[in-house]
Amino acid sequence: MDREKIVKMVVVLAAIVVIAGSLSRLFSRNSMSLSEYAHNNGATPQPTAPPEDADAVSTPTPEPPDSSPSPSPEPENIPDPEGDADEEEDIPVSSLTGAVLNGASQADQRFTLEEGFYYEPVSDNLRRYMTGVSYPAEDAGAESPEPPEITFDELRYVHILHIDYDGNPTEGELVCNAAIAADLTEIFRELYRNEYRLEKVLLIDEYDGDDTASMEDNNTSCFNYRTVDDTDRLSKHAYGLAIDINPLYNPYVTYTEEGAEQVSPASALPYARRDLSFPHKIDEDDLCYELFTRHGFTWGGDWNGVKDYQHFQKTLEPAAP
Repeated sequence: MDREKIVKMVVVLAAIVVIAGSLSRLFSRNSMSLSEYAHNNGATPQPTAPPEDADAVSTPTPEPPDSSPSPSPEPENIPDPEGDADEEEDIPVSSLTGAVLNGASQADQRFTLEEGFYYEPVSDNLRRYMTGVSYPAEDAGAESPEPPEITFDELRYVHILHIDYDGNPTEGELVCNAAIAADLTEIFRELYRNEYRLEKVLLIDEYDGDDTASMEDNNTSCFNYRTVDDTDRLSKHAYGLAIDINPLYNPYVTYTEEGAEQVSPASALPYARRDLSFPHKIDEDDLCYELFTRHGFTWGGDWNGVKDYQHFQKTLEPAAP
């Protein structure tokens, strides 16, 4: 094809494009968009479908508020069964022998002064544990065995709290005569409130009924069916009417005919010097002395001839005829 014909075709095509554009503008002057039509006729325009990438180019329409009813508030003061079970598992179980053996068997006869301070009868389990140790066992070989001068029914198990030598609250327990159970519970509560230090308060049975071993371990104890040293006379401890407090620091001191001093326990010799000042010493200015004497107890430190600085005892009034 020659050059002249190509030029003519280009000119013709350009003319066609110009004519078509003019016609389009002419018709569009009298046209109306869909949105203009809807506005003029009061109709609500229908939304057009968003493009596939609408999230990337437009702001999402907020979600309408939830018209569903709000959940009712949880009722108050209704225990959670699972929560209660967990709390029960967290309750510490006593490791004290007497508390374990008595358990809850005497709860209906328990007198509670306040939490941690109570007394109750001695259970059958605890009786079996004490028999042959702090309480005499029946002598089957004796022709006419004499029964003990006190029965288990006249004794009480006492549970207390006390502050140990490290300054920590801890549990303690003892067995005593029923006549002084209330006294001891009240006295030990006051000692606890005043943070009076007691190293240990355990049943003498933990020491196989050995009073010397208990004193050497500075254990505070009460009932033990035994005689007074070097005599055949029953001690007040045998009736549950005497208690020894911090015995290592407050020893039992006797004298021979020659005037020689004997100290029990032997390791307490440094504490027999009562003119010296040292921790845990009981004297007339001590809170322990004040509380026990206020409850009608006498103190072994006031005795003549012997001095029992650890010892407090109470004498019962004779029963009326």
